[in-house]
Amino acid sequence: MTTGFPERPLRLGTRASPLALRQAEMTRDALLAAHGWDASRVELVPMTSSGDRIQDRALAEVGGKALWTRELDRAILSGEIDAAVHSMKDVETLRPDTLVIAAMLPRADVRDRIIGADSIAALPAGATIGTSSPRRTAQLLRARPDLKITLLRGNVATRLAKIADGEADATLLASAGLERLGMADTGAMIPTDDVLPAPQQGAVGIEVNRNHGAAFAAIAAIDHVQTSAAVRLERALLVALGGTCQSPVAALAVPEGAGFRLRAELFSADGTHMVTREAVISEAAEAEAMGRALLEDAPPAVRALFAG
Repeated sequence: MTTGFPERPLRLGTRASPLALRQAEMTRDALLAAHGWDASRVELVPMTSSGDRIQDRALAEVGGKALWTRELDRAILSGEIDAAVHSMKDVETLRPDTLVIAAMLPRADVRDRIIGADSIAALPAGATIGTSSPRRTAQLLRARPDLKITLLRGNVATRLAKIADGEADATLLASAGLERLGMADTGAMIPTDDVLPAPQQGAVGIEVNRNHGAAFAAIAAIDHVQTSAAVRLERALLVALGGTCQSPVAALAVPEGAGFRLRAELFSADGTHMVTREAVISEAAEAEAMGRALLEDAPPAVRALFAG
């Protein structure tokens, strides 16, 4: 049994949204089970991120993914918390050297669901779709150029309420989040062959100060090795692409044989242009090579959205 925190609870930082809190609870439960701790040994520390406060603009306009992590980063580095729980798809590709993802929980369903229709094809002509995701925007417009896209942000409940109130005809949400909130029957599942998910979708990561040995050891004990390996390949692809929150990219690594089948897609903003690659790989260098090859294949309308 790990006893890295004999004198006080391990302080687990999290955003204060219902989904983030649920993911922190899952992490706490995994820690209790792995170490044989009682419930008093892990303390949840909710925080409001800049991304939660700013709801009227796209993330790319106001600071990108750092808006989800900035407050938690500061709390880790100041010692206010020992670890932070993140939805991995919200974590920037390039992180401070002092921070490290020590573990990931088992990955949930990676697919998107459509709310407000039975499928993308079933949407009425000219329907308005609410999303803040450049990836989903490009994928939707590629499948249905007649659709209109409007900005839709907020937590899951807020977005569902906006659809119910008629602010848009439909939206796409991650299946993983809905399932974790006990809403597994909400919406219609979209196959990954139709809509490839965002890199790292469905994965929860726990980050610590690289120099905090006790925290790293405690958290590393709950790492789901297969999830970590897949997500690290997807992150390596992103490193080579050099994209931002405005870069429409989809990628998924799934186990195959001794490695992973990595499929990736890059889009122009309107979905008119797309490049894709797929290969069975096992090393980060191979994922980075795929990213570089995608950029070499990409037309200017796609390449312009990436810094690589």
